[in-house]
Amino acid sequence: MIQEPEAHEPEGSEEHEPQATRRDADVTESTRANRGWWDRNADEYQTEHGTFLGDDRFVWGPEGLDEVEAELLGPPEELKGKEILEIGAGAAQCARWLAAQGARPVALDLSHRQLQHALRIGGAFPLVCADAGALPFADGSFDLACSAYGALPFVADPRLVLREVRRVLRPGGRFVFSVTHPIRWAFPDEPGPEGLSVSASYFDRTPYVEQDEQGRAVYVEHHRTLGDRVRDIAASGFRLVDLVEPEWPAWNTSEWGGWSPLRGNLIPGTAVFVCERD
Repeated sequence: MIQEPEAHEPEGSEEHEPQATRRDADVTESTRANRGWWDRNADEYQTEHGTFLGDDRFVWGPEGLDEVEAELLGPPEELKGKEILEIGAGAAQCARWLAAQGARPVALDLSHRQLQHALRIGGAFPLVCADAGALPFADGSFDLACSAYGALPFVADPRLVLREVRRVLRPGGRFVFSVTHPIRWAFPDEPGPEGLSVSASYFDRTPYVEQDEQGRAVYVEHHRTLGDRVRDIAASGFRLVDLVEPEWPAWNTSEWGGWSPLRGNLIPGTAVFVCERD
């Protein structure tokens, strides 16, 4: 059961900044590190980005592509009564929007603290704290699944997640997920001019790891090339029906980490994969 949020002091607060490196990190280490990172940083994340995300908007990424216009899950009027799984839901803003369309969402996240924020905002739908690589649902439980920057950028074995999502979808079900556009891996994660020069190989798939003084990972992000993503989707039993690369809109003047109007007008920042289960 998800409890109401209380005053939260990050566990294991460290005196020293984590060290950034590039090294291997397996499924177990990645899961442990990222669960801890999101639990420690959920409060700051929601404070910093909550206004942009809103309480009940469905935004696919920092560009501000909204499901109201994109209709990647289908026309809003056709979502009524659909059972939909949101993976990496955070504070469940997307699930809350889906519920407002008459859908029956379930919001799942690895981080208990993120789901406490979902409970704080409210909503009459289930919140589930679980690993996307081991979904606690029966086969064929959902009509649709979605993930806006949830799980896929942080898992060591994306095919494990994709196969789990396929398993819980009904035949003909659609899974739409967004991730950092793979080309961004080659550029520094900076919003200004320094983020416009290639600094690493696009083909280097060595994970980005932040680790403590004992060498334990406290944050892990994994890279897949565009071709890797397509092959992962196909190998997991999905059919890729669309790949959306949102352009930076003129109205969006905000910066979000390495995302900014400067970079967004020159190189893609987000890739949205629209997949269907046959």
